[in-house]
Amino acid sequence: MRWWSVANFVSNAGTWMQLTVQNLLVLQITGSAAATGLSMSVQAAPALFMSVLGGAAVDRWPRKVTAAVSQALLGMVAFTTAVFVALDLLDMTSLMVLAAVTGTIATIDGPACALLGNDLVPEEDVPSAIGVGALVHNAGRLVGAALAGVTVGFLGTAAAYAANGLSFLFVTAVIPFLRPAAGAVVRAAAPRAVAVHAGKRDDMTIREGLAFFARRPRLLALAGVTGISAVFGRNYGLTLAVLVTGPLAGGPGAFGTVSTVLAVGGILGAVLGARLRRPSVRVVGTLAAVGGLLQAVAGLSPSLAVLLVLVLPMAVVESVSDTAGTAVLQTDPPPHLRGRVLGVWSSIGTVWSLGGPPALGLLMELAGPRGALVAGGLIVAASITAGRVLRGRRAPRPVPLSRRAGEEVSGREVLGTAA
Repeated sequence: MRWWSVANFVSNAGTWMQLTVQNLLVLQITGSAAATGLSMSVQAAPALFMSVLGGAAVDRWPRKVTAAVSQALLGMVAFTTAVFVALDLLDMTSLMVLAAVTGTIATIDGPACALLGNDLVPEEDVPSAIGVGALVHNAGRLVGAALAGVTVGFLGTAAAYAANGLSFLFVTAVIPFLRPAAGAVVRAAAPRAVAVHAGKRDDMTIREGLAFFARRPRLLALAGVTGISAVFGRNYGLTLAVLVTGPLAGGPGAFGTVSTVLAVGGILGAVLGARLRRPSVRVVGTLAAVGGLLQAVAGLSPSLAVLLVLVLPMAVVESVSDTAGTAVLQTDPPPHLRGRVLGVWSSIGTVWSLGGPPALGLLMELAGPRGALVAGGLIVAASITAGRVLRGRRAPRPVPLSRRAGEEVSGREVLGTAA
């Protein structure tokens, strides 16, 4: 698990380095901010249509092989982009094609790497492993964004893509030496083995994953909480940027400070999230509602100093909530269905990521940056609270069994009375 965490840190740093450079590269080629957003959408779009297929592939194929091959392919795409940039052959069309290929491979790589990391620890430690993964992700994001500027300044844009390619190859080289925790492979293979011994063919259908997700109230509730939070909150790169540069009269440097505090809060939240032993949808919803209220208060900040004080707990609460939600998502389904459930989740998340920013932008047009933060935070908190109240009213109440004083009731009679 230590080797896997180191490899993921290197890979995340390389990925964020490339993402930062890619946005700058698109601006350099086109001079259009809209084109930058389009390139990000093109890379995310395959997840909308192909994540369920990628999840089914992860359930069907050996996990270590799948993760190693997908990482190697991502590395080859990064090296190819580096060559195009170095030879000055990269135009907007080729960049979009490479972004789409990267997004397609990621539909398999994401669930494969997530579930492989869970196999490296005992089952009771999976929530902690997910917390460690969130910590590594946030740390890699900070380091990658910082390295992007240094790398481009001294070695050029192509070097950033090449460095990301090397980070993928490092992960590929580490994977063959990873040893799953005792029982992890047996747990993953058990449902398939049972089906074979029973004379049934386990066809690993996509429909099975969709049906499990649709019939699982716990996962549907998690999707609702996450969706509301993703659309009306958490898009701080947009809302806080407008708030800082607008009503608070700050500049790019001030927003950079806010972004740094958000990243630090994310790391602190990941550390706290790694200590969760029994994450639940209730915990996710409670934290998301608290985050919404903090967002609403942040929208009323009279100065940058007050905003910075509020931003840190906002980021901490968001990070712990995300860690708890990921733990629920990756541990609730049976092992043989987890790839497909993650695929369904990725498709749903892509809808939020593509539809959230435009909806939030419209809200900002109508209510301004302060109004959008306040209204969005209150919508998140009120929606989650209303859902909890409605669920409590629909919850079945236990029916007490009547008996005379001193009379014993046998097990069979208890069951008959209950029926």
